Order: sequence, then structure tokens, then C-alpha cells
Amino acid sequence: MLETFRRDHLPAGEVEGEDASETVVFWRSLRFTQQEDDGGRFIVPSVTRQAWFKRLYLPAYSVAEAARYAQTSTQNVAYWHYRGGKRGPVLPGRERGKPLSYLELVEIAFVATFRRLNVSLQRIRKAHEYLAQTFDFEYPFAQLRLKTEGHHVLLELQQVEQDADLGNLILADTHGQVGWKKLVGERFAEFDYEDGLALVWHLAGRESPVKIDPRISFGAPTVRGIPTWAVKGRWVAGESIEDIEEDFGLEEHDIKAGLRFEEIEIAA
Repeated sequence: MLETFRRDHLPAGEVEGEDASETVVFWRSLRFTQQEDDGGRFIVPSVTRQAWFKRLYLPAYSVAEAARYAQTSTQNVAYWHYRGGKRGPVLPGRERGKPLSYLELVEIAFVATFRRLNVSLQRIRKAHEYLAQTFDFEYPFAQLRLKTEGHHVLLELQQVEQDADLGNLILADTHGQVGWKKLVGERFAEFDYEDGLALVWHLAGRESPVKIDPRISFGAPTVRGIPTWAVKGRWVAGESIEDIEEDFGLEEHDIKAGLRFEEIEIAA
């Protein structure tokens, strides 16, 4: 759904940059370009008005949690975000020891994938900067445009910078068609994209009911809306599967999936 606002109804500083009949609206770090009508009105996606939207930017995940979800080490996450050696961190903007936001968590997941494909941190840093500038967005790895356009953008960067490492991410056939390597495609497949962003992460795979949705339980991993830590707490407290089923309204396979995610295996 789209909502229409008059320019003079927005807080000071929310509107910037005009080009003919287009108005670029800057709202909570996201940019949306929409047509303006003769009455000085412009269209803003209603997503920018929803209370949950700010949760995408709130610190919610420890370094240890981010490492576990992205299947990498805490040392890697800390290095990517806080350290980075002489060249600085790959994903700047987070203070040492501070939790990560949901959008930062998504970017960690993609950096982990790129590193598995032997792309150097220097190249990832360069790609992040180039994509951020091209997409005009602080967290380009969390955007749908990375999935749909990113391989073309990185191919351009590879040709300009002669970055051979970036070729590890991209497939180009003899007909000039460009796509993502299988491992990158698999990472994309873990996410549901809404309003141009990776808003739901099926971090245990599509076959599992466990997912992270920043709109539910403040972004904690959940199973059918119930935090997996709550399911684990009931089990550790000695409750049976039947008791947990009744209290939470979950099926047995949902409970076992939640416990499995929390590294508790139950005999079939």
C-alpha cells in the first residue's frame, strides 16, 4: 500500500534532492524515488510509516549470535565490523563490543558467504563501497537489488578495477548471460524479500520452520512466532513435548526443529 503526503507535512530535513518532477525522499536511512504530482504531493511506501521499521536499525544481536547464525567465527565478525587491520573494517559503522542491527546481521551473512568463495576482505570492502554508492544505500548486501542487479554492478567493478577475486562470485556464460555462483544463490534463497529488503531469514533452511523476522519477537529466531529460546527454556525446565505443544500451540515437528536449532537433539 502507498500513502500520499504533502511535502510541507514532512519533518525538516526529510526531503532532499530534486530532479524535474521526481522527489527523492530520505526516510530513516532509506531512499525512495517517486513521481510528484501537480499539487506538490509525492508517494511514499507505507513501509516507512510502520513502527516496526526502526527495528531494522536497532542493536539486537551479539557478536556471538551473529557468528552462529552466519556460520562463521566470532573473531571474523569482530574483525569485519570493528577491526579490519590497516584498511579498516569491511562493514564500518559499529562500535567495538556493541550489538549488531538486523541489517548488519544480514550483511554479515553475505560476507561469510563471499569469504567461503575465497574473495579477499579488500575486494569485499571495495565491492561494499561501490554497491553502497551505486544503490545509494548504507547496507547494500541487505537489498533486493544485490540479488537482481548486483552481479552486473560487480562485473563492471571487476572490469574497472581488475579485481579477479570478484569473478569468484559471478558466472558468465558464452552468450554473455551473467549470474551468481551457486553458493551465493543459495544464500539469497534463504531470504524473503519485501519492500526491497531481505526481511525474513530462513537461517536453518527452507525446510525448517525456524526463521528470523525483525517484526516478530524483536528479531529473535522463532518457530511459528514463538522464540526458540522459549521452547528451549521449557524443555530444559523438564516439560514434555506434549506440554510445550499445548502451551504454545505448536506441532511436535515445530518443537523439535526449534530445539534442534538451539542445539538440543531429541530422539525420534
